[in-house]
Amino acid sequence: MGRLGTAHLLDPDGLPLFTLREINNLPVARKEAIYAALVPVPLFSRYGIDPTTFQGPEGRRKIAFICPRGLGLLRIEVRLRPTDRDCVFFVEIADTPYRQIELSFCLINDPAAPRYDIDMDDKGRDNYFGTLRRNIPEEIRAMEAGLSPNQVRRGLSLFSDFFQQFERFVDSLGIDTIVAEPLSYNNAVRYEKYGFDYLTGKKLMQWIDREFQPGGELFRRLDGSTPFRQPGMEKTIRGRSWAIHDGILHRPWDDVKIYKTLGVDAGIDTFVNRIF
Repeated sequence: MGRLGTAHLLDPDGLPLFTLREINNLPVARKEAIYAALVPVPLFSRYGIDPTTFQGPEGRRKIAFICPRGLGLLRIEVRLRPTDRDCVFFVEIADTPYRQIELSFCLINDPAAPRYDIDMDDKGRDNYFGTLRRNIPEEIRAMEAGLSPNQVRRGLSLFSDFFQQFERFVDSLGIDTIVAEPLSYNNAVRYEKYGFDYLTGKKLMQWIDREFQPGGELFRRLDGSTPFRQPGMEKTIRGRSWAIHDGILHRPWDDVKIYKTLGVDAGIDTFVNRIF
């Protein structure tokens, strides 16, 4: 039994599995059945996906598991149609050398919601979430629609479902630590809610909160000079995150690394009285 009381995963010979790499070396049907436990359960009923064949009502497969033999990584893509530009659900996780699981990326999109092309420039080139080139008009539209940086569509409010399933999966491998690198400020604050602590970046997060207070350095930089630096944006996680995405820190958003010990809430809160 794992730290959360989850039964240990076993291979077909009854031997315990400890890594993604070991799971990936199993027969395809077996490893896909294991990894299906990471897909948020409500997606199956909401979109009519069979949890064993991964097919929709029309008989076409909706879930792809990328889990190569010999490698300790997994990517899951849920698309309603093969031609869909965006996944409904996308997750990427990996083994680490230190008996941890890295949550590299997780996206959950509402396919019926409007799309905002913040992930490409005005010539249609991938901009790697605004790190190379920004699409300011689309970012403004996304912000005005209530989205956070790097969100191309509204979500489905299923991250909590996913994360509970993910913790149980990690526990079933006898692993007690999840690590991640938040893509943006709002992601970092959101992860605090799920019990994460900081490996690096905690002092930066505390500095950000302090300097967004009235009279602080970041508070003064909310001078209306861009749509993303309007007075009052310091009051919400989303507002702060857009300002940081806009470069208000005068330094890149990087070197923020977090970890979660299963069954432990670190009790971190770097945004007192937070409003999303």
